[in-house]
Parts: sequence; C-alpha cells; structure tokens
Amino acid sequence: MECPHLNSNVSCPSDSSRFPNGTPSSWCCNVCRSNKSPWICLTCLMVHCGRYVNGHAKKHFEESQVLGITQKKSEKQEKEKSHHSVCMDCSSYSVFCYRCDDFVVNDTKLGQVQKVREHLQSATGLRNLGNTCFMNAILQSLSNIEQFSCYFKELPAVALRSGKTAGRRMYHTRSQGDSSVSLVEEFRKTLCSLWQGSQTAFSPDSLFYAIWKIMPSFRGYQQQDAHEFMRYLLDHLHRELQYSRNGASHPVSPQDGVRLSSAEGKCCINGTASVVTSIFGGILQNEVNCLICGTESRKFDPFLDLSLDIPSQFRQKRSKDQDPGPTCTLRDCLRSFTDLEELDETELYYCHKCKKRQKSTKKFWIQKLPKVLCLHLKRFHWTAFLRNKVDTYVEFPLKGLDMRGYLLEPENSLSENCLYDLVAVVVHHGSGVGSGHYTAYGSHEGRWYHFNDSTVTLTNEDTVRKAKAYILFYVERTEQVASDKTATNSTATNQPAVDTAATDSVSLEVVAQDMAAADTVLMDVAASHTNALDVAAPDNAALENEGEDMA
Repeated sequence: MECPHLNSNVSCPSDSSRFPNGTPSSWCCNVCRSNKSPWICLTCLMVHCGRYVNGHAKKHFEESQVLGITQKKSEKQEKEKSHHSVCMDCSSYSVFCYRCDDFVVNDTKLGQVQKVREHLQSATGLRNLGNTCFMNAILQSLSNIEQFSCYFKELPAVALRSGKTAGRRMYHTRSQGDSSVSLVEEFRKTLCSLWQGSQTAFSPDSLFYAIWKIMPSFRGYQQQDAHEFMRYLLDHLHRELQYSRNGASHPVSPQDGVRLSSAEGKCCINGTASVVTSIFGGILQNEVNCLICGTESRKFDPFLDLSLDIPSQFRQKRSKDQDPGPTCTLRDCLRSFTDLEELDETELYYCHKCKKRQKSTKKFWIQKLPKVLCLHLKRFHWTAFLRNKVDTYVEFPLKGLDMRGYLLEPENSLSENCLYDLVAVVVHHGSGVGSGHYTAYGSHEGRWYHFNDSTVTLTNEDTVRKAKAYILFYVERTEQVASDKTATNSTATNQPAVDTAATDSVSLEVVAQDMAAADTVLMDVAASHTNALDVAAPDNAALENEGEDMA
C-alpha cells in the first residue's frame, strides 16, 4: 500500500556511523539482544525484534504513541512529526508502517527509503572452509574491481548438455582436460552472490572444489599465500576464457557487455587476449647495460602485477624506546623497483659482444600501464632455515597515485591516465606465510568495507590507511569516472545512468590496441614471474576457526 506517513517518519542520516556495526541481518534487538528477525526504525535507527519474536519493534512504536499523548499540545504536534511508525526488515528490506498496519510500497519524495535500503544491502561474506581466508580475501578484492567483476557477472549461465553428458558443463579446461568443471562458471556464480544482500555469508565450496581439480597445489586445508593464489587464479581464468574463444562453446562475452578487440592477439598470455590481460596486463621494459663494453640490451616483459621490495633501510626492527624512524611509503617501494641496480656476482649478464658473462646494470621502466594496477609488497623472505615476514608499515595513498614518473615515455601519456585510486587491499595478519590470517578492505559505491571471511563490516578511510598492506589494487582514474562523480554529487539532476558496459567496452578495446603495438607475446603467467614474485611455499598450519554461519 501507499503510506502517507513516510515523509514525517523517515530520516536518512548522512553519517553512516549512526547505523549499528555488522551485517544488518545479524543485528540484535536493543531490548532482548535477539538477532532473530531484526527490524530498524527509520526514524531513530534503533533495532528491535519483530512481532513473531518478542515484538519489541511494535512496542517501540506504541511507547512513542503514549509519550506523544502525555505531551503538551504544542509538544505533541511537534512529536507527531516523528512517530517511529515506519520500520524496515533487516533481512528482506521490506518496509512496514504500524500506523497503517500494512507493508509499504512507496517512497518519500527524496527517495529516503531507498537510500536506507541501499545502505543496508551491503556485501556478503565468504565462509571459511578451513584455512581458506587467503582465497576469500582475493575473491572479495576482485569483486570490488567493477570493470572486472561486471564482465563475469554478466556472462550467461552455462547451458547443460543432454543425453549421457547431461549435468556436465560445456566449458573445457585445457590444462586439465576436464569438461565437468568450469572455473569461470564457479567464479561467476560466486561474484553474483557477493553483492545481492540476500544472505549474510556465502559458502564458496563449489568454487573451492573447482580449484582443487584445476590447481592441485591448492588442494587441502593448509594455509596458502594469497598472492600466489591470485596469480594462479587469474592465469587459469585467462586460459579458460582464451580456450573458449578458440573454439569452445562458451560465449566470449555477454550481450552489450565488455567486448575485446581483434587487435589483442599480440598482447596476451599464449597468444590470445582475455578480459584478464586487458584489465590487469601491462608491459615493462627491462634495460641491461654491460659495464665493460657498454652494450645495451632491451627486453619487453609483460606483467599482471608488480612485486615490490620494501627497501632494506625500512626493515630494521626497533624497540619501543627507540625512535620509530622515517616512514616507508609506496613511492619508496616503486622507486626501489625502478632505480638503476648493479647486478651481483650471482646474476652476471651474458654479453653477446664480449661473448661472456660480465658485470652489468639493470633498470626497469613501465612502457604500458594497465587499467588495474596490482602492487604486491614482498613481505615474506627466505632465510637459511625459515621464512621471515617483513612487518614494516608502508604508507600508501587512497587516491591519486601518480605513476607518470615511472613511465618510459611520460611525455606521450596524458597526466590523467597516470592517476590511480585505491579500490581494494589484502592484509596478512600474523608472523608467517604458513600461518596467520588474511582479510581484505574494499571500496564499493563510495564506502569502505572490511571483509573478514563471513563477517563484513563498514569501515572508514583512516582505518584502511593504517593497514599493513600485502596486496594493493589501484584502478585507473578516467575522465568518465570524474564526470560520473560530478553527476552523482549533483542533487539537481535526474539524468539516466551512464552505460558502464559500453564505456568498459570502449576502454578495453583501446587498451588492447595500445598493447598490441608492443610486438611481444606474453608467456605463461604462473611461470614468467618466478624470479620477480615472492612465491609462497605451502606450510602446514593450525586450522583457523571457520566463519560463524550467520545466515
């Protein structure tokens, strides 16, 4: 029914801190502390249980009515403007008015009910299946990269075959030759479940099963390295999408979705591009100079992420009584990565002019920046007997990371295309890669969330800044994004939303064509960066506590 009381009963706070912490469907009644059937008053934002539990939501309305009657006439008239009669179900997000004694279908003129509903429809957590926090943190981070996740979410569900193969999916995984499992399909279903707001936590057991079959090194329940998992995941997603483009029955892209140009052939892993290489793919130029004869060698290296050392001067552990010293910044790590370096005796370069290995210098330049810049901080280092963690805090910007100074030809790039904004952070808690715990921070529609397995909570930028980042995901700032933000901030306009799918399509084609100009073929992702990656060795660890089933 259409409720006439919304305008006087609904308030939409601009400060999100007024809402309770935690996932809405798990909020507790302010009176009896029950988390069954929570309802939130849209006037004062207090949470009470529904009428089929202890009925404190209705009692809250009735008490406000009694209070209004005992007031003086002038005060009563003022009180009638906020009767606490409208509340929202924190699980289904339906709205009920106690004065009308019916469910409500309309909204205020300013759309305040929908704003509250959008606030409550937050992200869904991922249940821990037994030390799978490394997987959960990566999945939540990738889900917040809109251009990447939208591509998969818009893919059509896989059709089923008939006859003897009924029930088997139509995908083929080239690396395993197993047509009964599709990593792309399970990844798609997981992403679709994360932002529906219909459940507190989702169990990614089907995806985990597919990972076990396709990536044997991740079988079992021991703790794994999140960065290594991310690299293998992106590699196998790319391989399956690549294979489908070369003859499998899976459609390349959803209708009106992100489309990849035919010019991408030279810029992908193993010869054919995919959404993975189009979004995460960049190109490095590796310059090596012989110190004896001066011969210069140049090589183009593709990358999906950059692994950055934390400079040694920032790794020293200091006691509480000592001065903390200078703060390490992300720029220090990037500068260390691109600075001229003299190769030591174990890395002598074979000079084709001298016909033998000689002392030489090496320097990296970024020739092509990706749409999504993934920066991996090397926090784990092998010693003679064990693997140590570098626990140094690295300061990183949330907005406006300028990569122009690390480009090979910065004069040929627009300054706006070199700016990146943070969209997700993976954090490792603990002392070793074979133990500890992974969580993630992600930005979604202007709000930051903390993803801790099945628990998802709203957080703020200051908390994100203080995190000891392990993997950082930055998204290229575009003119389209800037114009979208301007349109969003303007309350006077009611223009239709921008067709992001079409925008993504154009941007991906431009990236692919630019990258194709670099006449190089990418090698296998998992193997090509062995010397640059901080690869984790799977160690046995005590099982972490599974996320509590809050659904």
